[in-house]
Amino acid sequence: MNIAKSLFVFFILFFFSGTIFAQEWNIDYPTEPYWNTITTAAPFLLITPDSRAGGMGDLGVAISPDNYSQHHNPAKYVFHESVFGIGIAYSPWLTKLVNDIHLAYLSTFYKFTDNDAIAASLRYFSLGDIQFTNFVGDVLYMASPHEFALDFTYSRKLSKIVSMAITPRFVYSNLGSGYQSQQSGLDMKAGIAGAVDISLFVNKEFAHYKGDIKGSRLMFGTNITNIGNKVSYTEGDSRRDFLPCNLRLGLSYEISLDDYHKIAVNAEAGKLLVPTPPVKDSTSSNGLYGNGIPLDDINPIVGIGRSFYDGAGGYKANPLGCFKEEMREVIWSAGVEYSYRDILFVRTGTFLENKFKGSRKFITVGVGVKYNIFAIDVSYLFSPQLFHPLENTFRFSLTFLLDSFNRDRIKTQGRLNN
Repeated sequence: MNIAKSLFVFFILFFFSGTIFAQEWNIDYPTEPYWNTITTAAPFLLITPDSRAGGMGDLGVAISPDNYSQHHNPAKYVFHESVFGIGIAYSPWLTKLVNDIHLAYLSTFYKFTDNDAIAASLRYFSLGDIQFTNFVGDVLYMASPHEFALDFTYSRKLSKIVSMAITPRFVYSNLGSGYQSQQSGLDMKAGIAGAVDISLFVNKEFAHYKGDIKGSRLMFGTNITNIGNKVSYTEGDSRRDFLPCNLRLGLSYEISLDDYHKIAVNAEAGKLLVPTPPVKDSTSSNGLYGNGIPLDDINPIVGIGRSFYDGAGGYKANPLGCFKEEMREVIWSAGVEYSYRDILFVRTGTFLENKFKGSRKFITVGVGVKYNIFAIDVSYLFSPQLFHPLENTFRFSLTFLLDSFNRDRIKTQGRLNN
């Protein structure tokens, strides 16, 4: 068995099996940064599947609608220029560590009126083949860990420029079902969860009557994803992990310079709506500092609220340190997309995460070509950090816009306004 693969699986199972308490926080210097990464069940739900967003620093909540809006912001579908589309995306994952982990993604949408759209997607994440061994190296169990999520969307315009969507989701996470822990004696099982996303999109177009600019539009998007139940991976264990409930806010400004050239500048911020692991304190009655509460005692809805004020020992003990800690949990992305006649696309972007919260920092580039009803996009990720596990990540996307037979019918019925 590959050593790197063994280490990878160990850390995956370790992160999913319980809560990690930070111990570097110093009560004498409460506003100083400290190592306290937030971990969740099923983090594959946050992986950007498509090459367009993957080429712009993994942002997408406010960029113009495309076939992969289901992941980023389903409220955009009612503003899509096409009536029906299918998107297929694939990416090898963590290729610096192993060679058999990958993410596959399939999405589709259909606009049945100018104000209403439905969509669905299937995400499948495979962790390859794993050998579970005991402490002396004897093979105990062979497994093929995998996870998938299936979701559906209904999107509707609330006005000419505003839309909303709701997206229920089923999540299945099997990391080693049937394996028995040698320490606890508990059997592992697949984690199952139900979740929902709530999204909003604003699309405001501007006409330019002076100067060389033909037109522009300002887009705003927000999406709260994976609001759902906690997940357990072991039989008879009361310990459960949060889903990666996440808040994303973004802005995009797109300028049509003329009939041929278009450029879009995009920015996005994201934050996990999951409680920060509390700081350990051996002198307190419950072993936690300040207003710390064990994560097992917090339900997901309460956790969303606490995620805004529970950093650095909690707001009652240290409000300034709490604010700074919460700001460290914000992830920033920025990206630019240039298109020529809506046929050739060139993209680049950056992704920045605080070093105390995971330290993911990378730069992405991407290209795309669209012809008739087909579009192909490719993106590449590289990092200024040495030995970054996501280094050299490629994403591939294939898009079909098969709407010619539907558009005429909907126009005839007077329901699609162009």
